[in-house]
Amino acid sequence: WLYLRARKERERREKRQRELRALALGQGNFQLVDHRGQPRCKADFRGQWVLLYFGFTHCPDVCPDELEKLSRVVELLDRDAALPRVQPLFITVDPERDDVAAVGRYVRDFHPRLLGLTGSPEQVRAVSSAYRVYASAGPKDEDGDYIVDHTIIIYLLGPDGLFLDYYNRSKTADKIAESVRKRS
Repeated sequence: WLYLRARKERERREKRQRELRALALGQGNFQLVDHRGQPRCKADFRGQWVLLYFGFTHCPDVCPDELEKLSRVVELLDRDAALPRVQPLFITVDPERDDVAAVGRYVRDFHPRLLGLTGSPEQVRAVSSAYRVYASAGPKDEDGDYIVDHTIIIYLLGPDGLFLDYYNRSKTADKIAESVRKRS
């Protein structure tokens, strides 16, 4: 029974991997700038496990909550010295307001390894499109402020740079860490 159960679980995981790879999310490279002003591309992260989140610095609640959860996942994984270090990434979906300085101020409130990325509206649209991230700026209020409606997903990329899995808001930090642990 244990053998059959393990085989069924392995087959289920392999099927999910095939389905996720068929989505072809994150294909190609991107050219952005990190929160220190350094040019970055997807190839810079080859050989690393990456947890990636798209959001914006003016987000009042969801983005900070998700980045706190992402930071917690990294801390949980860092406790196991046998696991490779995970690189957390934040990519803005609001490049109009989120320049290098704004992203730098924002990411320092989370995990020390969290790398914030921004770029021109075209560059951000290209990387968002590659991951099928929806982002739409809402109407401006009397102060010119606005909220950006966007996809709320944490993506897992393997050391080969390929998309491996995703985690929505309902996944806890513990569940995400467990999922990453099983793959690494």
